[in-house]
Amino acid sequence: MGVKGFVEGGIASIIAGCSTHPLDLIKVRMQLQGETPISAPATVHNLRPALAFHTGAANHTISIPAPSVVAPPRVGPVAVGVKIIQQEGVAALFSGVSATVLRQTLYSTTRMGLYDMLKQKWTDPDTNIMPLPKKIVAGLIAGGIGAAVGNPADVAMVRMQADGRLPISQRRNYKSVIDAITQMSKSEGVTSLWRGSSLTVNRAMLVTASQLASYDQFKETILEKGLMKDGLGTHVISSFAAGFVAAVASNPVDVIKTRVMNMKVEQGMSPPYNGAIDCAMKTIKAEGPMALYKGFIPTISRQGPFTVVLFVTLEQVRKMLKDF
Repeated sequence: MGVKGFVEGGIASIIAGCSTHPLDLIKVRMQLQGETPISAPATVHNLRPALAFHTGAANHTISIPAPSVVAPPRVGPVAVGVKIIQQEGVAALFSGVSATVLRQTLYSTTRMGLYDMLKQKWTDPDTNIMPLPKKIVAGLIAGGIGAAVGNPADVAMVRMQADGRLPISQRRNYKSVIDAITQMSKSEGVTSLWRGSSLTVNRAMLVTASQLASYDQFKETILEKGLMKDGLGTHVISSFAAGFVAAVASNPVDVIKTRVMNMKVEQGMSPPYNGAIDCAMKTIKAEGPMALYKGFIPTISRQGPFTVVLFVTLEQVRKMLKDF
């Protein structure tokens, strides 16, 4: 109890985050598909007929509106990944990985450590079991605090991952997570680092409560019923099931969070979204309610391996550090 839980959780989270980063990037790109692009204002040209004589009459004005922007067709995760490699190179799959490392260091280390502390405090000493409701509450508390701490890195990660889909003239071209945070602070104010923080906190509470609580519950159930022994097989099955539960619970909030964090706010212009609820309503109105589960396949494709790597690594790290 104490620092050890934070160290164990931090090491496991960083390894899991880096190893599944390309899947997370594909998920972000898919979640941004279908966003209404900011179209250029209509242009009006004053044209005079070729054979017009110079008279006192007013010139003829012909309005030529700007061509409408047609959103590209939606494609699946494999096609998105192939397109990224073709247009931006293989290295683009790891765009924003420095932000992932910082995010896992701040967010996941905090949530894993706090959950471990609460778990040890609330576990019944006689039965050595923590009731499911208490696990969920512990996950909600740990996730919320961790998300508040790690939000700046989360915003930077989303922007760095999404940068490649923008036209070259609109790209932010952040060199690293530190550069991203510095540029955002200078151009948009320090408060921009906590843009979408309410969404981040809500999502983190859902993910942590569903992921950590369900992992412990699945693992305890398997061991109690004698289905498997406490080993790698039990850890893999429990963690993948926990990843699926977390993906189902968090995907709608994740879509809205990604769009709010990625929106570009121009000086003198109103932002595309006025908050989480406005973003959700506009998304549902323009794309339908299932848009909130956009990117679910890459989400579960990423959440599953991430959760497996996270808990398998965590169990191994705990064995290594059990004497400390």
